[in-house]
Formats: sequence, C-alpha cells, structure tokens
Amino acid sequence: MKTGRLFAVVFLALVCLIVFSDKGFVGYRESGRTLESLQIENERISRENERFREKILLLRSDFDYIEMIARQELGMIRDDEIVYRFREQ
Repeated sequence: MKTGRLFAVVFLALVCLIVFSDKGFVGYRESGRTLESLQIENERISRENERFREKILLLRSDFDYIEMIARQELGMIRDDEIVYRFREQ
C-alpha cells in the first residue's frame, strides 16, 4: 500500500515537473508563441529594409528623386525661384 502511494506521489510530482517547468509543456508552448511573434517582427523588418534599399538606390541614381526630397524635406529651392508664402486665415 505504501509503495503504491509513494509511486503515485512520485508520478504526480514528475508530471507536474514536466508540465509546469520552464522546459516542460508550458515552456514549450510559450516558446512557440515567442517564436511566432519574432517571425512576424522579422518579416516586418525585412519589408522595411527592402523599402530602405529602394530609397537608397533612388538617392544614389535618380536626380529628380533627390530634388524632390530636397524640396519636400529640406525646403530647398533653386537660385532662380521665388517662394511666396501666404498666411492662412
């Protein structure tokens, strides 16, 4: 009788250890969720990197694109241009 009870307690302890430990079933599922979220983040960053590569290529080779960026982001104008600014009322 005592052997059966001892076996049951040890078995229950092992099951709890396997299921609830960091390297057990709960940890395994949590690692799976972490992996999935990291893969999604990796895909997002890869797409962003590709957009940056395209922009770098344009900045290195396309004068019209460079001029557009200089005008929009830096407010630059050509020497022969006059800028009129109107107040909003």
